[in-house]
Amino acid sequence: MTAIAVTSAPARSRATSLRQWVGLLYVLPAVAFVTVFFVIPLGMTAWMSLHNWPLMGEHSFIGFDNYFAILRDTRFWNALKFTFYYTVIVTIAIFAVAFPLAIFIEKPRPLTNLYRTAFFMPAVVGFASASLLWSWLLNVDSGLFSPAVFDLGLTGKKINLLATFQPAFWSIIAMVVWKVAGFTMIILMTGLQSIPQDLQEAAVIDGAGPFARFRAITLPLMRRTLALALILSVAGSILAFDQFYIILRGGPRNQTLTAVYWIFNQSFVSFKLGYGAALSMVLLVILVALSLIQLWLLRKPEGLD
Repeated sequence: MTAIAVTSAPARSRATSLRQWVGLLYVLPAVAFVTVFFVIPLGMTAWMSLHNWPLMGEHSFIGFDNYFAILRDTRFWNALKFTFYYTVIVTIAIFAVAFPLAIFIEKPRPLTNLYRTAFFMPAVVGFASASLLWSWLLNVDSGLFSPAVFDLGLTGKKINLLATFQPAFWSIIAMVVWKVAGFTMIILMTGLQSIPQDLQEAAVIDGAGPFARFRAITLPLMRRTLALALILSVAGSILAFDQFYIILRGGPRNQTLTAVYWIFNQSFVSFKLGYGAALSMVLLVILVALSLIQLWLLRKPEGLD
């Protein structure tokens, strides 16, 4: 028996080593993809941010001068301020629509599959395509909203919804909620369906009302789902560009310049690629910090199974 055990140990070691190499081969394509499309571009962006890098001509190393210039760039900080304002408003609006929809479609009922498909369908449309669609819908002359309101007699004249900040801003919010709420709804629905029905039934037997069950059972058990949906929503909002570029072009009067829009302007309009790279690195640090804060706030409390 001892001889068998001794001779089988190297065999088990070889089998374990083989499984490890096979596992490495399985993850190698993903590692290569992340390296080529994330790690290398990130390193190149960090390197560019330390240079004066014009579109044409030689680049020169300037150290952290681009980062010092960011401290004096009031337009960037105003754009970042507007981006945070937009992120807060649109995230609240998305969850205010997506959560009731998720509760509505969670349980099987007549036409549930139709509702799920209809609510989710805008999510499959690209942001650029959706922005072009809403750019037409919001057109004061040839669009749908303003002429329809005028034809119904609700206004005395056609109103240009994109001429002033408040109507333009809330038009963008409406477009993004229409586009994204269905995707967030699906994420929240999966979280709701993962909650054991036994807990809900036991709470009903104990006399807990709908609000008490939502506060004591639903929300605590959906922390991870809420964290995922919140991080995706916040990250997407901070990186907002298509809708503001296609529909508003930063207007009216540059009041809807987002951080990414300003980075695009500096990089591909002013052709200051090094400065644009530095702005991108700063925005990346802010985005990572916000994601970590969200994960910390929505962490699983001790003692919660």
